[in-house]
This record gives sequence, structure tokens and C-alpha cells, in this order.
Amino acid sequence: MKDNYGYAVTYMASKLVTLIKDVRFEEMKREKAIILATFSPVGQTADRLTIPVKTSSYTFNAPLTFGIMAALFSFIKRRGRAYAEGLLMLFVVHLLYVFSLEAYSLTMVFMDRGLEVASKPRLFAYEFLWQFTDNMVLRFEPFLIGLYVFIRFRRQ
Repeated sequence: MKDNYGYAVTYMASKLVTLIKDVRFEEMKREKAIILATFSPVGQTADRLTIPVKTSSYTFNAPLTFGIMAALFSFIKRRGRAYAEGLLMLFVVHLLYVFSLEAYSLTMVFMDRGLEVASKPRLFAYEFLWQFTDNMVLRFEPFLIGLYVFIRFRRQ
């Protein structure tokens, strides 16, 4: 189940990256807990870039998130809506993580190879988004979602 979820998140994030980077999304391969997303710069079919995405690096705390949401069962109303919003938040954070990882990795490689104009602010923005998502949001995500669900849907 986790592998299929990671595959779907990586697929959607890879499609979103093509909207901001000048690349074509070529293919994805699954190798155990790592998904390899392959891109090629537009206009260059021979130059392919493969970015490894380790699914456990962003799905590791999903069981804790589900546990916190389950513990709130008797304290919240409109449970279906509460759990749907909580799961949507979880999905969006995971999507943001993979998207920012791929955008940062592609930007670094393109700048190193001279395929993209070197821009420290752009590289910094992608790196900051990826590092912030990785080091702050993913670590705090179960509690953030639990707090959101509790405050928004608590019984009065």
C-alpha cells in the first residue's frame, strides 16, 4: 500500500515539476523503497536525468498521523469531513516534499551543466522549500494535522 501511495505522489509531483521546469517527464521505475523519476530537458532527448525519491523519507510518520486522528474520534464532530481534510493535508505536504526535491535537484543539475542560467536566488528558493518541508513540516506534520482537526471540528 505504501509503495503504491509513494508511486502516486511521485508521479503527480513529477508532472507538476514539468510546469515550472523546461523538462519532459519520461518514466518512473520502482526499486524497493526508492522511486526513480526520469526527466529529459526539452529539445534534448539524449540527456536524461534520474532523480531518486526515497518514499520512506516522507511517509515515515503517516502511522503517527493516523493514530492521532483516531485518538480524536470521540472529541470531534463531522468525522468524515475532519478525516478527509486531515488526509488531504497529509497528501499535500507529501506532494510538496517530492515536488520541491525534484525541482531543487533538476535546478542544481541544469545549472551545473549550463542548461539553465545560474541563479542563486532561484536555487536558494528551491533548496529552502525542500529543506523546510523535510526538516520542519514533515517532522511536525502529525501534530499539526491533529491540532487542526481538533480545533476545527471539536465538540462544543
